[in-house]
Amino acid sequence: MSLPLVVLLPFLGALAAPLFAQGGRTAIAIAASVPAVIALAALYPHWQTLADGGVVLHSYQWLPALGLSFSFRLDGLSLLFALLILVIGLLIILYARYYLKAKENVGKFYSLLLCFMGSMLGIVLSSNLLLMLIFWELTSLTSFLLISFWDHKQDARRGARMALAVTGGGGLALMAGILIIGNIVGSFELDDVLAAGDQIKAHSLYPVALTLVLLGAFTKSAQFPFHFWLPHAMQAPTPVSAYLHSATMVKAGIFLMARLYPALAGTEQWFYMVSFTGMATLLIGAYVAMFKHDLKGLLAHSTVSHLGLITLLFGMGTQLAAVAAVFHVINHAIFKASLFMAAGIIDHETGTRDMRRINGLWRYMPHTATLAMVAASSMAGVPLLNGFLSKEMFFAESLQLNLPGIWAWLPPLVATLAGIFAVAYSARFIHDVFFNGKPVDLPIYPPHEPPRYMKIPVEILVFACIMVGVFPALSVGPMLYAAAAATLGGEVPEYHLAILHGFNLPLFMSFAAFFGGLLMYSQRQRFFDFHARFREIDEKAIFEAAVSRIASLATRFTGHIENASLQRYAGLLVISVLAVAIAPLLNLGIFVGESGLSPIDWPTLIGIGILILCAFATAALHRERFYALVLLSVVGLLVALGFARFSAPDLAMTQLSVEVVTIVLLMLALFYMPSWTPIESSTARRLRDVAIALAAGAGMTVVTLAMLTQPFASISEFFLANSKPGGGGTNVVNVILVDFRGFDTLGEITVLAIAALGIYAMLKETALTPPPGDGLGHSWTRDAYPLMLRQIARPMLPLALMVSAYIFLRGHNLPGGGFIAGLITAVALILQYIASGMIWTQDRVPFRYHNMIGLGLLFATIAGVGSFAFGYPFLTSTFDYISWPVVGKFEVASALIFDLGVYLTVIGATLLALVSIGRLSPHSAIKSKKEGA
Repeated sequence: MSLPLVVLLPFLGALAAPLFAQGGRTAIAIAASVPAVIALAALYPHWQTLADGGVVLHSYQWLPALGLSFSFRLDGLSLLFALLILVIGLLIILYARYYLKAKENVGKFYSLLLCFMGSMLGIVLSSNLLLMLIFWELTSLTSFLLISFWDHKQDARRGARMALAVTGGGGLALMAGILIIGNIVGSFELDDVLAAGDQIKAHSLYPVALTLVLLGAFTKSAQFPFHFWLPHAMQAPTPVSAYLHSATMVKAGIFLMARLYPALAGTEQWFYMVSFTGMATLLIGAYVAMFKHDLKGLLAHSTVSHLGLITLLFGMGTQLAAVAAVFHVINHAIFKASLFMAAGIIDHETGTRDMRRINGLWRYMPHTATLAMVAASSMAGVPLLNGFLSKEMFFAESLQLNLPGIWAWLPPLVATLAGIFAVAYSARFIHDVFFNGKPVDLPIYPPHEPPRYMKIPVEILVFACIMVGVFPALSVGPMLYAAAAATLGGEVPEYHLAILHGFNLPLFMSFAAFFGGLLMYSQRQRFFDFHARFREIDEKAIFEAAVSRIASLATRFTGHIENASLQRYAGLLVISVLAVAIAPLLNLGIFVGESGLSPIDWPTLIGIGILILCAFATAALHRERFYALVLLSVVGLLVALGFARFSAPDLAMTQLSVEVVTIVLLMLALFYMPSWTPIESSTARRLRDVAIALAAGAGMTVVTLAMLTQPFASISEFFLANSKPGGGGTNVVNVILVDFRGFDTLGEITVLAIAALGIYAMLKETALTPPPGDGLGHSWTRDAYPLMLRQIARPMLPLALMVSAYIFLRGHNLPGGGFIAGLITAVALILQYIASGMIWTQDRVPFRYHNMIGLGLLFATIAGVGSFAFGYPFLTSTFDYISWPVVGKFEVASALIFDLGVYLTVIGATLLALVSIGRLSPHSAIKSKKEGA
């Protein structure tokens, strides 16, 4: 249970954290840190298992037919990322306590931060690819909200929208790739996928699946050409940048490549796509970082560059390169998070991030300057710091690719050049900010050191930079080995973590990068002049222009097909269906199959004839709305009789109840509309519509004949055989609704509830004046509620409720159930509104329909979630037999709770919608002391 708990805790914390907002920033920061501390404690007992090469698994069935389960998996790789998420998350929580102002919505901030933390933990701990995909999309949504936290800033809103568009698009590609992989393997469980690496790579769809998965990874981890969103996300508060854009969100794509490395790596396509993408990202990010004046902008582009470095290492395809990639994931998260927090301190204490103004801060902030310089030196790859070790491993692996001819020199040259740029922009970070003269026009002057506890997170991370740099084998060796073993899916090649591996070519490459970077920085003005010759690309402007262009095209296209004409919509829909179906229909040949036509009796023939005549009459008299409604009700009644005739009593009862509710709804709507409509269509248009209707009707006739006269095996045999033993009921229709297809029913009543609440929200403040008469000059009767109708309706209410209860209780074994019973109750209450008026009825209805809807959905959900407590999938039902005195032996099924939820939701939604429409008129006596709806 510990792994699901680790994922769940931050979400629970997100719900609880805002409750502590009234206690101030310290109280809410402490409350927000509790879930992360407990999660770390829950992971600790598993360390020895993972160190021995084991894997911890927790799995709970959810939708096994779809391959979706609550499966969680902890190995060395997922533990590494989980520790980064939780430990750096704790430091960010402490840091944000002092960074955010007291007047800001700290409750919202910490709630979103914890939601993001839980989503990231879900990604790294999921053992089911579909479950991982859900958490993947949650990170996109929560990061959007975090980046736009300062929603009063236009740049923050635009940066968040850009990040969501790019990562969301990549998420769609990833979903397609995962579905293809699941189809190839036959499972979405990670263990099955990793074990089927050879099968995946040998499949014809491997190139497609690989491309789609990499699109998801590249967009998330800001790889070229999708790198542009990350720098523009720097408008977020610095705690968000330090957490999302150094240690967590941008590492999600890296994690995905590491996680699926055994299944997808090792092919030429992997090598060229991943390595060249990483190489391009490495150089572009490093080059642009050198020329950025915004402190966070420099760090953002350097992040892009380092993410490209990690991607390039994974793309190389060698085992040691994968080990180096995992090592640099650790090192980059440590020094980049500390640098972002140092940049936030500088911004917090000076009021600006412009490196042309924040000069000479050493004399004002020596403590912060020392911490930032150590972290920046680690980013540059200075010896005795953690960044030097993984970068030297990168240099060593760039020499081992054995590419043909002159191409063999490309990786080492790119690696050295990127190293030169890294030293140059790191030197610029140190010299321009902390030395290089005096501050220029600072908004806050003189700057000073931040509060003591604001520096603690930076101190911890800088200390980690030194510890890993000086004692790598002791400090990070076991964790790196466990993570590398999980990444490679087997034996880990021999490697050594040491400060120095002798005087070799990688070391000389490090020296070349170091001194070359210092030389570049010393000649920075020449490079700035060279860079100024080129027109700077504004990615934000290009993105906004592309979005505007797409929106404009969509608006124009929508304008052509959507002109507020229901006739056009229906016509286009029917014509589209005909265009798609006409070729298959022509190829059917004989329309009547070998089973032939069933005999027909005279009563059935007469009913069909009346049904056809009423349908024609409804269409012909549609301008006389009242007569058309009466004829339409006859059509509905005959359909219900047809269901009864062909042995479908449940459908007949449902159709009859729905017909009554629908007619009442239409009568309420028609009350506010003219009683007739003028002729608006020309004769030619009407003839066209008749032709379309006849073609559609003929097509449906042909399809129906072809289907029903062919021998086929019906799925009904399965339900008939399993209804009693599997669902505990002999009424197959009801057992399907509340058991076999209970998930569908839950979705349907949820949609019904949303529709009713939507109607209520739209009509709540609306008032219409009803017409003075019936359209023929006859005024309405003054007796709005006739005595005879009242006297008949009121005694019918308890009788209808008794019938409704009987239909509800017997539904599991005889025709009935919660849906039909709910409609019967709703019709009985509607009759009271019609007969006695709104005030009389509302004063006697002791509940709000909103609450009834909520209670119904709650019962239905509890019935589904309750099965988890017994180790069964969602909405698994059970039944047993109970003997009571007098009553005797009778069956009790857990599905009855679910059916009760259906019953309450149907009543609440039906009455809320109808009463909302009925109260539109200001003369309908709405001013009741108690709202019944």
